[in-house]
Amino acid sequence: MKHKISIFLAVFSFVFLAGCGVYSFSGGNTGDAKTIQINFFPNQAPLIEPTLSQRFTQELQDLFTRQTNLTLVRSGGDLQFEGEITDYRITPMSATASQGTQTAAQNRLTITVNVRFTNTLKEEDDFERQFSFYHDYGASEQLAGGVLDSALEIILPRIHQDIFNASVAKW
Repeated sequence: MKHKISIFLAVFSFVFLAGCGVYSFSGGNTGDAKTIQINFFPNQAPLIEPTLSQRFTQELQDLFTRQTNLTLVRSGGDLQFEGEITDYRITPMSATASQGTQTAAQNRLTITVNVRFTNTLKEEDDFERQFSFYHDYGASEQLAGGVLDSALEIILPRIHQDIFNASVAKW
């Protein structure tokens, strides 16, 4: 009896997984796509962080090559990403009062990226959207060095994952 149940579960699992199409266990449904093209994302925000464009683009490429079986190409990719960093903004968030004056207790770094996604094999998946995320840090801290690195280590993976989810995970 146990043998029959094992065979049934094995067959059921195979049929169930086969019905899901081409799906990687990391969450990306790439369909028939074999290649991916991720163009450089220039920083067109009013405030420029010199290394942001290169870092954003490289880490987005790394995410897709790690979590899918797609081959990264320079042109003619089945899946294509292009866009620009449109906002890099620092805003005061919470105030504190001392000796009759108010000062910011925290600042917020917000990064917004405009993304154009083209699926050359399935046009209905194409989109153009903005993705944004933020990180709060102490107002007494300078947004440089370790503080900046910490902020980018929180913001960029979130934006990258949101782009991944919108394009191949369909979340």
